[in-house]
Amino acid sequence: MLTLNYRYRIYPDTTQQQTLVEWMEICRGAFNYALREMKDWCDSRKCPIDRCSLEREYILPADLKFPSEVNQLNSLPKAKKEFSRLALVPSQVLQQAIKQLHRGWEYFQQRGFGFPRFKKYGQFKSLLFPQFKESPVTDLHLKLPKIGAIPINLHRPIPNGFVVKQVRIIRKADRWYASINLQCDVLVPDPMPHGHPIGVDIGLEKFLATSEGVLVKPPKFFKQLQSKLKLLQRRLSRKQRRSKNYEKARIKVARLHHTIDNIRKHFHFKQAHALCDAGDMVFMEDLDYRISAKGMFGKHMLDGAFGQFRTIVKYVCWKRGKFFGVVDARGTSQECPECGAEVRKDLSQRVHNCQACGYTTDRDVASGQIIRNRGIALISTAGLAGTETACADDLSGTSENQSRQVSKSRKRVTRKSSK
Repeated sequence: MLTLNYRYRIYPDTTQQQTLVEWMEICRGAFNYALREMKDWCDSRKCPIDRCSLEREYILPADLKFPSEVNQLNSLPKAKKEFSRLALVPSQVLQQAIKQLHRGWEYFQQRGFGFPRFKKYGQFKSLLFPQFKESPVTDLHLKLPKIGAIPINLHRPIPNGFVVKQVRIIRKADRWYASINLQCDVLVPDPMPHGHPIGVDIGLEKFLATSEGVLVKPPKFFKQLQSKLKLLQRRLSRKQRRSKNYEKARIKVARLHHTIDNIRKHFHFKQAHALCDAGDMVFMEDLDYRISAKGMFGKHMLDGAFGQFRTIVKYVCWKRGKFFGVVDARGTSQECPECGAEVRKDLSQRVHNCQACGYTTDRDVASGQIIRNRGIALISTAGLAGTETACADDLSGTSENQSRQVSKSRKRVTRKSSK
């Protein structure tokens, strides 16, 4: 089953916008009410068995079951009789708000942290329409239940053979979008390693450097518009909250953030397609950029959005039939790509100069070449060009191998103290 998500710009009129905003607030209220039931049930089980809490007491029956997803969904018809506003929203849209809460609850149970939070005013910014009898998309309009036809900018047509499964209406700043989920009953295999390999090293000094010697300067979109954003945020802070002027200033700030995000994403897609044009296999470092974003250069790391860029490169490679892989990032800048000798250098040295073989090139280009070499070793097999490394354990599509370099758990042995 092949699933795609296409996002289009929609243009609802004033009445439709008011209806959508009202629906979001109703769904937000249902979300918070369901979360309150879950928190009360959890708090009632925290009280010690031999004493009561001094702060608050939750008087709930001892045999009361946990408010599960099924129970809360079944209680919606009864709640509509008590709260008539709930009937304004389509039933399936209201059910998706409850399901969204329980997806967060399941995620919390898996990780052990990240308990679902209450949604404040304006924080519920999307509505999901999960089912349609027929395709709601035409060349000019998007038809939604209880809303009618909304003008849509269908900048790219829906591919033949795909069926519209879901539609999510998203509000960003003062703009509205429709994220359409498309499905087709076909099986698309993952791209296999083939063709010309390219290693990509990304960083702050240069946004990316490839093993072919291509260097791209960091655009720094946020830094270029930071002064304008600072001015708008200062004006926003001086407005009275919830006033009309405050809402106008808030929209300007949100619109500027949205513009920065769109420009950055457009740049990432252009660079991803350029990498796919240059080679058939793209390799990048397996790094957790969330850790780097908490350091001294956190603002610049977030401005580069390297994690988003790697995700976009992976998607574009899959879409264009190119192979994408990640390699171990340890020591990529301290090794010579020609002879493999260790070349120690700090961050101030931007030129790679190997004393063993005399190879000289840009530091980031040398790192890209090391990433390319590790990627080739990652996909190689014992019968062809080499042996598999420990990184091949995480390679999707690979079967169980008999290589002696497969990662194994190390048994730590304590040395005996010499007397």
